[in-house]
Amino acid sequence: MKLWILFIPELYCLLMGVVFFGLAMVARPNPRRDYFVALLLASAGVVVALASIKLEGTLFFEAYRVDLFSQVFKVMLAMGFFLVICFCTELNGIEERHHPEFYLFLTTCTLAMMLLVSSVELLTIYVALELSSYSLYILVPLRRGHGIDVEAGIKYLMVGATSSAVMLFGLSFIFGVTHTTYVVDIINVLPSVISSPAAIVGLLLVLCGFFFKLAVFPFHFWAPDVYQGAANQVTAYIASASKVAAVAIIMRMVSLVGGDSKYLVHVLVTLSIASMTLGNLVAIVQKDMKRLLAYSSISHAGYVLIGILSMSQTGYASAIFYALAYLVMNLCCFLVVIKVAQDGSDLKIAQLAGLHRRSPILAMALMLAVFGLAGIPPTIGFTGKFLVFAAAMEKGYITLVIIAMINATISLYYYILVVKAAYLMEPDVEQPRLAVSIPTKLLTGALVTLMVVFGVFPHYLLEVARAAARMLLQV
Repeated sequence: MKLWILFIPELYCLLMGVVFFGLAMVARPNPRRDYFVALLLASAGVVVALASIKLEGTLFFEAYRVDLFSQVFKVMLAMGFFLVICFCTELNGIEERHHPEFYLFLTTCTLAMMLLVSSVELLTIYVALELSSYSLYILVPLRRGHGIDVEAGIKYLMVGATSSAVMLFGLSFIFGVTHTTYVVDIINVLPSVISSPAAIVGLLLVLCGFFFKLAVFPFHFWAPDVYQGAANQVTAYIASASKVAAVAIIMRMVSLVGGDSKYLVHVLVTLSIASMTLGNLVAIVQKDMKRLLAYSSISHAGYVLIGILSMSQTGYASAIFYALAYLVMNLCCFLVVIKVAQDGSDLKIAQLAGLHRRSPILAMALMLAVFGLAGIPPTIGFTGKFLVFAAAMEKGYITLVIIAMINATISLYYYILVVKAAYLMEPDVEQPRLAVSIPTKLLTGALVTLMVVFGVFPHYLLEVARAAARMLLQV
């Protein structure tokens, strides 16, 4: 097999980037053309990622590994990219002349995250992470007519640059202890020296950079402002696809210790509890829908850490399943946000009043999505939480699971407030019915079906997740 075939998803993303770069050079903007080109290319990208899922091999002097673990996450990233493009039928939050650049940086970010999940060499990981981050730093301030976008972009850049510097400092510690930058070699050396201060400090500093991407406490400060300040479609991408990539690379780095570091486990348990608790408590008082989803994402970062800190095949498989579940549920929420706030403005929870009359299908999708985020059966969110809790119980972390269940109960309050607004509250001024196109109805139906079907019948996805986790542990 020719080696370039292993690189097909990334080469396709690069080709998409070239197409959007060409569109950006055209003098006269044409939003409809840009959208349909992006939709066609993104849909083909999902097909390419699915066709490449069984590829295996290494590239670039073994700094780049293609296996089931990386390919599963590339499929998720391609799906997230495609769904966000589907939300761009009315891209009112960004000036028409900047639409090609919007699609370009969305593509380069997706490419960078695909590179990230396959990278097995420290400097390659760092470069891929920086490429994805800087694409997002540019996307956030692209929003039109909102002063808060510049503030959010600057805050995102400053916090991100700081976390990158801390991570690079940690990489130097790991290199100093192991004398290699290859993950395969680090796995052989690090477990035997993980009790040394330099090794554990280095690993924690490296994880700080990835915790920033996942918005884990105390690296969460950027999330609420960036979610609110960015255009709705950009926020949807940051809240879904970038989280998937962060979960993948955190698992890759945590697996380096071989499941044998009580110090790392204690740190991860602390961060998990703090993220869940802070995210849920602060979300209760939010009035803006995107800020509520930002604090919700912080709490969900805590839940997914429960699966990762188990450091077992069951734990890693549960984290992979949870990442997919969160991708689907979060994008379903943002679909509703984007369609209700059609002018590209921020959506207050109170503005959802009467949604069940304005658009029954959007109200139903929102209800199922937030119930899934809350972990209510029979949604995929319930199955995801059950799996991470089961993995933690298997390792004896009973107290952690109890705390997580208490937090899940707390989260019910603010999720039910969203459902209450959509179904029980009456708007101050009667609003017209929302015009929902047939493609949007089909997309909404597909997301709802995914949330319910894989919540009730998770076996196939779980088997794929377990196979991907086995591949991770074999590196």
